[in-house]
Amino acid sequence: MAQTQANSGGTTGAPARWADPEKFLRRLEWTVIRRLDGLLQGDYRTLLRGFGIDLADLREYQAHDDVRYIDWNVTARLQTPHVREFHEDREVNAWFLLDLSASLNFGSQHVRKRELSAEFVAVLARLLTRHGNRVGAVLYGGTGVGIGTGASAEAKRVSREESERDRSTEVIPARVGRRQVLHLLDRMMRSGEPGEVQAPAHAQAGEQRRALATGFGQETDLSVLLAHAQKVMKRRSVVFVVSDFLSTPGWSKALSLLARRHEIVAVRLYDPLECELPDLGFVTIQDAESGEQLFVDTHDRGFRKRFVQAAQRREAALRDALSQAGVDCLELATDDGVGEALLRFTQLRKRRSQLAAGAGTLRKALAR
Repeated sequence: MAQTQANSGGTTGAPARWADPEKFLRRLEWTVIRRLDGLLQGDYRTLLRGFGIDLADLREYQAHDDVRYIDWNVTARLQTPHVREFHEDREVNAWFLLDLSASLNFGSQHVRKRELSAEFVAVLARLLTRHGNRVGAVLYGGTGVGIGTGASAEAKRVSREESERDRSTEVIPARVGRRQVLHLLDRMMRSGEPGEVQAPAHAQAGEQRRALATGFGQETDLSVLLAHAQKVMKRRSVVFVVSDFLSTPGWSKALSLLARRHEIVAVRLYDPLECELPDLGFVTIQDAESGEQLFVDTHDRGFRKRFVQAAQRREAALRDALSQAGVDCLELATDDGVGEALLRFTQLRKRRSQLAAGAGTLRKALAR
């Protein structure tokens, strides 16, 4: 199942602080963004490793130069140390690829994954626009409805194609400024909330009534979002794929294709309850996207162990897919703060970049 939630537990309604984009952003500006901007002191660009850097010139090495920028090939040919000088593009194009499917409506405490996604987007988009960068988004809402099992193969094919068009793609073009951040938040708040699901025109009448009554649609297919983003983003950009990655298989190839041209950061949203179930006795768990329900005994240690094993397999498959695509992952939990997670991720990438640069310099020195 794409997503499970206990019928007596998770947060399902939108809290008041989520309802108004202006109040939502103003709260984050006072509590997170200003503090984070001060702590990073420009290091927010570490999130955008390798972006906007072009070789400008070569010159002879001087005493104050960073040895990491020595061009060893030129140095060997000319017998004099030379360093590379770079021209940095100060304007960054950033895109948020936002999975707003039904599984994001889950949260075991006071914060849903959907609200966590909005907090991340608001914080990072505002940090970027404060420095004159442009931000845009592709929203994927998951609004399709499956056609019945008795339908013909052709009807199912049409259903898939139409649902892909219906589900995926609201595009917010990249622009600058605080107003752009508010517009993005407004669209996030209006998209994918329970009760907004509509069936495709060709769906059977019973399925249309059931979809409208329950708000359940088809399972998420992230490959649709990634493929559409490939068409939309014309110039090289830094891209944040914000999702819980609870999707039908097959999206990793589309992610790899996207990573060939753009710098990608995967932002994985999750709730601790998705990784391990507590002993709650008998509960009903429900797939947030299909509506399928199971009555389970969480007092059964064997069941809880199988649940953990399934979560670990899903985790391992996700990490493998991201590793093969060469994509870093920022993990956001519903019981964690966005600011703290961004700081940890920035520091991790900075340390990794320094280690990689030091190792590369050492290898080249030894090769001489």
